[in-house]
Amino acid sequence: MIAFHRAYNSRLPIRSALIFIYLFATGGAFGQQPLQTLLVGIDHRSVTSLNGEWHYLVDQSPARALYMASGEINDKSYALNEHPNIVGKHNQEYDFATAPTLKVPGDWNTQVPQLFNYEGVLWYERDFDAAPRPNSRTFLHIGAANYRSHVWVNQKRVCDHEGGYAPFDCEVTSVLHPGSNFVVIAVDATRLVDGIPSVVIDWFNYGGLTRDVSLVTVPHAFIDDYDIHIAHGASFDPKNSEIAGYVHLVDAAAGTAVTIDIPEANAKTTAATDAEGNASFSIKADRLTLWSPESPKLYEVELRAGEDKLTDHIGFRDIRVDGTRILLNGKAVFLESVNVHAEAPVRGGPANTDQDVSTIFSYLKELHANFVRLAHYPHDERMEREADREGIMVWSEIPNWQNISFAKPDVYAKDVAMLKEMIRRDRNKASVILWSLSNETPNNPTRTKFLMDLANEARKLDSTRLITSAIIGGPRPNGMERVNDDPLCDALDVIGQNEYIGWYAMTPEDADKIHWTFPQKPVLMSEFGAEAKAGNHGAVNQRWTEEQQVFVFEHQFVMLRKIPQLRGTIPWILMDFRSPGRNIPRLQDGYNRKGLIAEDGKMKQAFTQFRKAYAEHSLGKPQ
Repeated sequence: MIAFHRAYNSRLPIRSALIFIYLFATGGAFGQQPLQTLLVGIDHRSVTSLNGEWHYLVDQSPARALYMASGEINDKSYALNEHPNIVGKHNQEYDFATAPTLKVPGDWNTQVPQLFNYEGVLWYERDFDAAPRPNSRTFLHIGAANYRSHVWVNQKRVCDHEGGYAPFDCEVTSVLHPGSNFVVIAVDATRLVDGIPSVVIDWFNYGGLTRDVSLVTVPHAFIDDYDIHIAHGASFDPKNSEIAGYVHLVDAAAGTAVTIDIPEANAKTTAATDAEGNASFSIKADRLTLWSPESPKLYEVELRAGEDKLTDHIGFRDIRVDGTRILLNGKAVFLESVNVHAEAPVRGGPANTDQDVSTIFSYLKELHANFVRLAHYPHDERMEREADREGIMVWSEIPNWQNISFAKPDVYAKDVAMLKEMIRRDRNKASVILWSLSNETPNNPTRTKFLMDLANEARKLDSTRLITSAIIGGPRPNGMERVNDDPLCDALDVIGQNEYIGWYAMTPEDADKIHWTFPQKPVLMSEFGAEAKAGNHGAVNQRWTEEQQVFVFEHQFVMLRKIPQLRGTIPWILMDFRSPGRNIPRLQDGYNRKGLIAEDGKMKQAFTQFRKAYAEHSLGKPQ
């Protein structure tokens, strides 16, 4: 593995092996290693879409086309995109040109029946035309690919990436040529003990190029990162109209001028880059309407530096805690919410289109939700963009789901990388108020140090938002007492508490008598619920019926209303979603049935129950 030519700046851009590893094809094909970065605001740039039909080949276990006997990546097999000889010397037995196709973005599981349960290596290939411009650079942008990806353009490997739910960008400037080009991507969805998440998960392991793929061309010196927010003081000041942050430029000389312009706020300034390419700024806005669910105001923000310019739409708001209260713009709020998996309504598969997002948010608005937990990994960026526009606050999470290899330093390095990817992509989204470190992790010293260190990393990256985790191992039962004494709570601004009283533990009626004790911090009941098959009706004590699901929630409501520091309710979950371990025929059929809505869009009785509770604001108080 080669050394990296750029050091990582912990404050600003992601430019190290912690995000994705760039390797060369054998023989040193490039004079210089391609730039390692993650382009922020790429959905606001002009791009050439590579979505559509891609040829594919399945690399059956043990994936001999991708991995050599040593375990190293094989750059001399399918990546070369050669074609079989009809006469003459025998060559490798593959051919993308005559191979079937898959739609990108998309998973292979729901597109090819034979691949529904396949978790291995699949190769993608697409031809495309390019017209490289002088004094410019081109990147291949991949919105997400699950789980490990290896990318070649015109037979040269340009990058590798680990992690199934975040974007990555591969510089392809030096390998493109005018006219016809091709890209080959090997995606390996094999679950790994040292992966994040690890081998056991309670959702479907969709494999493939699951989000948009595109080419983006920028000037030689360009904006790759920025952070623009209302200045975050020691306490909220309603008169504060100071906007602060930075813009980062790649390969710009020190002293390069960067203009930040917010016309509607009559705020404009010019800053100069330092030796690291960072242009920090602070500017007073003449007039500023703060973003909130009641008024999700977004401002057009224009960035200019040399030949590069970028326009984003950003809201400004202040989020903090005060004792056991959560304060949005200085006002205490109660979060009326629901969990959401990135499962496309009705059609199934990963949610990755404008229509998917529109449908999900129509459900949230009908539910009267003002907040959503995006479980258990970063979702498609469209979700946060729509949350910004619709005024719905967001909990965003990295996939530390239950048991991962907390004792291993290389796993911690991957975790830091995923945290940085999530924060870097979405730090300019006003809707995102909570960064979550984990879900239902075991309470032991190794895990606690791991996640506390991760909390410190999160605060270094973004000191303006709140840190949370969903805890389930912390509550120490003592009869009807539940005491959350998990030491991880010390590292959190807001405690997320998962519990399934009335479903996995005890009876629904027992919830009426439960008493909770928490540290003196705001608490969100981050998961609770029961399974019901839509259309299955019966008595309230009959499992899998809509009536019992409602009955469980009725008694949960009694319990929740008695928790004085409760500041939000997040039932599990908005929609039924695929989970292969749910194997009761005719009731589950491979779905987790805790949704308020069935996978086909049919609303269960519990949806109406929560819609009424949220409309009446009857489950808790802001303070």
